[in-house]
Amino acid sequence: MKICVSVLVCVALLGTPGRAIEASPIAKIIQMISDLQAKILAEGAESQRIYEEFAEFCEHRSKDLQYDIKTGKDEKAELEATIAKEDAKAGALSEKIDELAGAIATDEADLKKATEIREKEYADFSAEEKELLEVIDMIKRAIGILEREMAKSGAAMVQLKNSGGVLEALNVLVHASALNAQDGEKLTALIQNSKQAAEDEDAGAPAAATYEGHSSGIIETLENLLEEAEGQLSEARKKETSSKNNYEMLKQSLEGDIANANKDLDASKKALAASGETKATAQGDLAVTSKALAADIATLEDLHKDCLTKAQDFEAETKSRSEELKALAEAKKILKETTAGAEAQTYG
Repeated sequence: MKICVSVLVCVALLGTPGRAIEASPIAKIIQMISDLQAKILAEGAESQRIYEEFAEFCEHRSKDLQYDIKTGKDEKAELEATIAKEDAKAGALSEKIDELAGAIATDEADLKKATEIREKEYADFSAEEKELLEVIDMIKRAIGILEREMAKSGAAMVQLKNSGGVLEALNVLVHASALNAQDGEKLTALIQNSKQAAEDEDAGAPAAATYEGHSSGIIETLENLLEEAEGQLSEARKKETSSKNNYEMLKQSLEGDIANANKDLDASKKALAASGETKATAQGDLAVTSKALAADIATLEDLHKDCLTKAQDFEAETKSRSEELKALAEAKKILKETTAGAEAQTYG
């Protein structure tokens, strides 16, 4: 186009009134310039239309990308906040799980120790109860034998009445085969222990087991021993009941604590697992969002560069087109000025 303009301008400059130039060729040149001007203007209009469409595309596309970028940044920040939140939650749950596990272990150890102590207490009580029941039964049988023998007459009865005390009376019964030797030994030991205890409590008082030839005193002594044994049995049973109740209460409390802690522990483990899943999902979404965000940012940068380049190209083309139109207008003016009246002349 610039070459055509240059040629036409040269032609216009060469044209002078003193030369033999036919009017028809000059008019044709002027018409050609006018046609060229119209063509350039048409091309300019089309170029303007295309550029305006492209500029509108750039504007809309830029707004869309900016919205996507803002949305992506918001989603990225939200996902990062979720991950941080789940990290903190997981830390708190892990600490709680450790505390619960420690509390459960302590309670289980306490329950085991209490159970061992209780088993020993029960074993001791059972042995004591068995021994006291045997003593009570033995004393009752001895009293019964004494009462029957005293109701009789004979050598054994004479010896029993003449006995100097309970121990001697028991020895008489054993020799008379009224009382077996094993029961006699046990009763003798029991009476001696009772006598020693009485002497320790009240030194100088008369011995409870010594009665001078009174059979009623012997029976009374055994009845006192029976009452003492029954009292010991009653006390042992009360103590056993109290120990058992205390253990059952402690056991119930510890088992309740353990059950509640296990329930809480199970819930905490489930919550920790759920937190891990939530974090993993957020991390996956964050990776996708971050990738999409980076792509949108890169696309926007490329769009800006492309739109800027197109704008610069359009500006250059518009400037060039204006220069061409200016040159054509100048050539047209020169032709008209230099060939004024030539169209009316003919040269042979």
